[in-house]
Amino acid sequence: MGNYKIILSGGGTGGHIYPAIAIANELKSRFPSAEFLFVGASDRMEMEKVPQAGYKIEGLWISGIQRKLTAKNLMFPFKLISSLMKARKILKTFKPDVAIGTGGFASGPLLNVATSKGIPSLIQEQNSYPGITNKLLSKKVDKICVAYDGLERFFPKEKLIKTGNPIRQDLLQIENKTAEAKDVFKQKNGKHTLLVLGGSLGSKRINELIEKELEFFQTQNVQVIWQCGKLYYEQYKKYNNREDVQVQAFINTMDFAYAASDIIISRAGASSVSELCVVGKPVIFIPSPNVAEDHQTKNAMAIVDKDAAVLIKESELDIDFENRFSQLVSSTEKQKALGTNIKKLALVNATKDIADEVEKLLKTK
Repeated sequence: MGNYKIILSGGGTGGHIYPAIAIANELKSRFPSAEFLFVGASDRMEMEKVPQAGYKIEGLWISGIQRKLTAKNLMFPFKLISSLMKARKILKTFKPDVAIGTGGFASGPLLNVATSKGIPSLIQEQNSYPGITNKLLSKKVDKICVAYDGLERFFPKEKLIKTGNPIRQDLLQIENKTAEAKDVFKQKNGKHTLLVLGGSLGSKRINELIEKELEFFQTQNVQVIWQCGKLYYEQYKKYNNREDVQVQAFINTMDFAYAASDIIISRAGASSVSELCVVGKPVIFIPSPNVAEDHQTKNAMAIVDKDAAVLIKESELDIDFENRFSQLVSSTEKQKALGTNIKKLALVNATKDIADEVEKLLKTK
């Protein structure tokens, strides 16, 4: 019996979409005849990314609640009612055997209706501090897969399973790719390589920092692989004519980028943090302060508290960055300690472990 019907919902950002796709791929390899359907927010990036991964998707008219009174907020009750009605219709037509939510606006209405219909359900929480959608759903779903300790503060303890976040499998063996990766990215031997990651769209504040510090990096014998994001590429591509800088809008071969790097500067979205644990290189986290419930600072702190990364707040970059960066670059010992400690936190079998939990739910039907 493998012709199950599986519905997945998650989106708004890559951090919610990619885990959902990874879980679907793992389940598809176990149940080739299963039928999959994704449900997303109709104006967000999942409407493009999910079909690219080969899955069908239905969109709901939904968005998050803004913190202040806006026209968008006034629309929220109507969007919610519309989404609940559409979710009910989708579930009635598709008749899933299991419902999976990976966070984001659309998973709220879908999982809400699924649980009220008695459909076995599981949510995956990527962050160390859950979002409002998953907090509300946690009382109703059967299982909650998490990536951090201490989440019984927010969720019913008996439903929690610590699995970690799904990560790209090509990151598991980067050690033996270093020489090839340095060639691919044209990195010179005898220099430190800094990899800068601001997320797929890019980070304005991190880009401004890197531009300002290019001369400083030169004094530190550092060459830079700079993923500036597609929104900013036109602005920063001029630095590609420098031999110690390589600017890219988006890096397709992340395994090589990680393998080529000695130090990484990154935002602290949940998927990035999980990947960086597997990569095991010294990391400087610069969390985005503009994220719901300040998730990124909390994600980064969960690593920093274990002496496994450096954290610099955006507000402290101007005062603190050069000092903290040069301390790290000049100490091989410190780099080694951070790399070793962060690797200890890696949970490499997350996708498989989450799929195991889904399979148990399917078997209870």
